[in-house]
Amino acid sequence: MMQDVLETSDSISQPGLIQRLSTSVSRVSTLYQHYLDKWTPHTASRWVFTLAVIGGFMLRIMLRQGWYIVCYALGIYHLNLFLAFLTPKIDPAFSQEDDDGPSLPTKVNEEFRPFMRRLPEFKFWYSVTKSTLVAFFCTFFQLFNVPVFWPILVMYFITLFCITMKRQIRHMIKYKYLPFSLGKPRYQAQENAKAAAH
Repeated sequence: MMQDVLETSDSISQPGLIQRLSTSVSRVSTLYQHYLDKWTPHTASRWVFTLAVIGGFMLRIMLRQGWYIVCYALGIYHLNLFLAFLTPKIDPAFSQEDDDGPSLPTKVNEEFRPFMRRLPEFKFWYSVTKSTLVAFFCTFFQLFNVPVFWPILVMYFITLFCITMKRQIRHMIKYKYLPFSLGKPRYQAQENAKAAAH
């Protein structure tokens, strides 16, 4: 009798299947985030990896002669991400009307403010990598191999790319900003002081 009570309490104290599963998922998630955080400062190696994945995806598309609609959808998604990467966080078209928020510097003697993107570089890289891996995964299923005439998709994508980039470049010229910060500018007085010290 006493032994039955002990066996029952032992089985109650052991974690259930759902709890063990959630614990293992939590550990894997923590480990994944740890390696992602370690890879964050290595911009060049991250992009080399992503370009290799995109190259593998394109090679698979060309060799297998299919999944063109997946490739087209991936291209449109990457174009959308790229436009968000090039766009400032606070659009000057709207901020000039309100004059409440900070604006981009337009003159040389204005205060230096680095370019703040709508989509930061790391999130851009992460989204491009994830979407390419998902598209690569889709190429293993015939369900996604929808027959289409691929030259039309290529021409439509090129046209869409040219139109959107033309609009983006006009926006950049109109509001006088560059989507890249090359670091804080050096002032002439500091350079003269350094030259006098030597």
